[in-house]
Amino acid sequence: MNRITELFHIQYPIVQAGMIWCSGWKLASAVSNSGGLGLIGAGSMYPDVLREHIQKCKQSTDKPFGVNLPLLYPDIDKHVAIILEEGVKIVFTSAGNPATWTQKLKSHGITVVHVIANTKFARKCEESGVDAIVAEGFEAGGHNGREETTTMCLIPLVRQACKLPLIAAGGIGSGMAMAAAMALGADGVQVGSRFAASVESSAHPHFKQKITELKDGDTELSLKQLTPVRLIKNEFYQKVKAAENACASTEELTALLGRGRAKKGMFEGDLEEGELEIGQVSAGIKDILPASVIMQNLITEYNQTLTRLEAL
Repeated sequence: MNRITELFHIQYPIVQAGMIWCSGWKLASAVSNSGGLGLIGAGSMYPDVLREHIQKCKQSTDKPFGVNLPLLYPDIDKHVAIILEEGVKIVFTSAGNPATWTQKLKSHGITVVHVIANTKFARKCEESGVDAIVAEGFEAGGHNGREETTTMCLIPLVRQACKLPLIAAGGIGSGMAMAAAMALGADGVQVGSRFAASVESSAHPHFKQKITELKDGDTELSLKQLTPVRLIKNEFYQKVKAAENACASTEELTALLGRGRAKKGMFEGDLEEGELEIGQVSAGIKDILPASVIMQNLITEYNQTLTRLEAL
């Protein structure tokens, strides 16, 4: 037992990230059934869709699972209402001020975790009363911190800045990386990209296959004028890059992004005009595996790494 397994009542201190268009009930329940904490990614779901995924997840696992709730979501009031009505016990909030919803959720007995990318917000989380934090480094996929602090630098800084249970994220797709994060002061890890390329991921098969073909340098943090997001370098990315080089305004970049760009890429499989979000660790992902196998590989590699380190 450690602080994360005790907090969530799970077997292993491994959290599956709540990724938009990838983290539906199939993935969340599979990870939870394998001893980790599965998360439903609410950021890409209409309220009625979120309710359906929560209900199906409850039917598919008797283990703890949670919902990832981006605070910038326009219908967040409806999402929160559904989370309360469906009796969800764990909520990860992100992309916003932790003070906004933490006490409301905690007043209903919900364990609240907030995702941060700097020490300032780590302290704010502590002041807001969250139960744990996810410190996400620059390597991560999806929306990211403007500071571009890498996981290896961020985790020790956050560990020094606050006493909350700490989950490391960004660049963690193996048991070796998990061991490194724990050595830096984390109590657990959050894994995204590796689970995006799982059998149970709700991402389009074309996107999953693309992940396995990436090399180092094939992603870049973009759209920092809007909300920073790590993208695969496809045709859409090239248009964004050209616009940024031409000093495009925020309004021009918003128009270029349009609506439904992430859905087009990750969920519908348009690999050129879609927004394809994935972490740097994707360069090391070469296969699409069941979530249960990914979980077992993480634990096996973690234990092998500890054994190897003990022998040094």
